[in-house]
Amino acid sequence: MKLIGDYHTHTVYSSGFRKEGKHATGTIRDNAEVALSKGLREIAITEHGPSHYLYGLREKRIPAVREEINRLNEEFIPKGLKILLGVESNLIGLDGTIDIEEESLKYIDFLIMGYHYGATPKGIRDGLGLYGLNPLSKCLSICEKKAIELNTKAYIRALRKYPIDMISHPGSKAKVDIVELGKETKKYGTALEISSKHSQLSVESIKLLLDMDIVYMVNSDAHRPEDVGNVENAIRKAKEANLPLNRIKNIEIN
Repeated sequence: MKLIGDYHTHTVYSSGFRKEGKHATGTIRDNAEVALSKGLREIAITEHGPSHYLYGLREKRIPAVREEINRLNEEFIPKGLKILLGVESNLIGLDGTIDIEEESLKYIDFLIMGYHYGATPKGIRDGLGLYGLNPLSKCLSICEKKAIELNTKAYIRALRKYPIDMISHPGSKAKVDIVELGKETKKYGTALEISSKHSQLSVESIKLLLDMDIVYMVNSDAHRPEDVGNVENAIRKAKEANLPLNRIKNIEIN
């Protein structure tokens, strides 16, 4: 079994208004060098979406990051590694809106959608539904069912609106009905992430999806170059859930 690509990594560009290097520490080159040393064939640089006021990659910087990756690919592709420009976009609307403008999609090779506290919601109702209800649901069980319903519907609406390649750590920060979400990802070929860093997908969640022909990816969510390609915890969860490893898109079975 061999990891062929890590499709969820961050660099100093995930900084928002904070000083670069305070959230993620390496450069694109740093991440690429580690990926190459570990025998990966692809790596995606997936900075936080623009609406995250602490760590988001501002929309106006996306073209410059694209140019940097293009330059680096001239060096790394002949060595056997391709660098992709990705964004870990944020779900910011109950209607499925994410924080990437249509104009920016042309620069992006790999689009992730996730849920993060700290993203700026589309409007007041979205803020209450997505960013008010979810924290309450963790301490008030009466709110949990409604939060799961709203989250799941918003995720599904986003899948219908955007060319999303992968959902990052689904259910880790905002609970979802993973079976309903899984049914929808199957329609679009969108991968569900088994994260080495986050609790979800958990073994229990994977088991609920075993009878569905869903695509998965295992990723590091590296915020330091040395963590690129470290997916052992994700592989452990997949094996413990008895997930057929041929369903994991970014590993190669020898």
